[in-house]
Amino acid sequence: MTGLPPEAGAAKAGGAEAGTAEVLFERRGHLGIMTLNRPKAVNALNAGMVAAMLAQLTAWADDDGMAAVLVHGAGERGLCAGGDIVAIYRDILGGGTETADFWQAEYRLNSLIAAYPKPYVALMDGLVLGGGVGISAHGSVRVVTERTRTGMPETTIGFVPDVGGTWLLAKSPGETGTHAALTGAHLTGADALFLGLADHFVPSGRLPELAAALEHESAEAAVVRFAQSPPPSGLEAQRDWIDAAYASDDVEDIVRRLRTVEGAPGGAPGGEPRAEATEGAATIEAKSPTAVKVTLESLRRAKGLTLDEALAQEYRVGLRFLAAPDFREGIRAQVVDKDRTPQWKPATLHEVRAADVERFFAPLGDRELNLHTKEPDNA
Repeated sequence: MTGLPPEAGAAKAGGAEAGTAEVLFERRGHLGIMTLNRPKAVNALNAGMVAAMLAQLTAWADDDGMAAVLVHGAGERGLCAGGDIVAIYRDILGGGTETADFWQAEYRLNSLIAAYPKPYVALMDGLVLGGGVGISAHGSVRVVTERTRTGMPETTIGFVPDVGGTWLLAKSPGETGTHAALTGAHLTGADALFLGLADHFVPSGRLPELAAALEHESAEAAVVRFAQSPPPSGLEAQRDWIDAAYASDDVEDIVRRLRTVEGAPGGAPGGEPRAEATEGAATIEAKSPTAVKVTLESLRRAKGLTLDEALAQEYRVGLRFLAAPDFREGIRAQVVDKDRTPQWKPATLHEVRAADVERFFAPLGDRELNLHTKEPDNA
């Protein structure tokens, strides 16, 4: 967001000197403020940041002088562009366990935020992607702006939505969450409100005033005072044809349906294919076939789960992707070499069998996610 005014004496994560900490913590009145402080990386999360946030939020939960918590991102580009996937790539290549440990802690953080005993206000300004959704959309007071660009773009890098993303999108109206997950589309603030990922729309220029008000007002009163009616959601306007096209548990069938949506408003018969639908079909076919099929199955299964159960499911799936080829290849193509030409294995949707998908959900035995220990199990 456009930055909050600096406060002298702010506490720094890990005891780092001023300006060097990757998360900054401070108290202003009865408000605790968390500032993600990696602006050059659009505040992408790493293990140290997650550990610091977990520790501070746990302490503030028991602090009677703290009435609410605010999280925002340093710099002008956004709250958080996700996890540090270059670090994940290096860990995969080295056969390490750092990513599994990172996810253990990150998912604990997501669970803590969802159950937080005090108002947790997330300013979802600018980019809010992947892991950024996990530290914002599980909060109790979620604020978007005209600058918000959010979403779960994991299928682009051969992965699946995690940090509770499958659970959130499974609860979205109709099949709109399925569309967002399979295509990895970037969404506006209005779209986030429609999907259930956010609660309030506040113009970005007023966020510093809102933050100042939170220091001495209740979160509910302050946000209501600054909230405005959002612009229309483009996703909501397309819900009729999205619901019809994605009402299937088979990705190939969804792609076929998308190619037959006709172009009149609301998906009514109009002769010509609807451009947004055919574009959606092409987008899905360009993603990792394995990731797309596992994502659809993850969403369908998440409908009957609690958040913590969904996080455990995502952890199982995630560990399987660490050992599969597409996650590594997707990061290489999109972020490392940036050739944008991933070589998926298998290369087509048809080649990904139901049994292949099922293996991603198999129990992990003694490696299952534990959301209730303070430190990751490094065994």
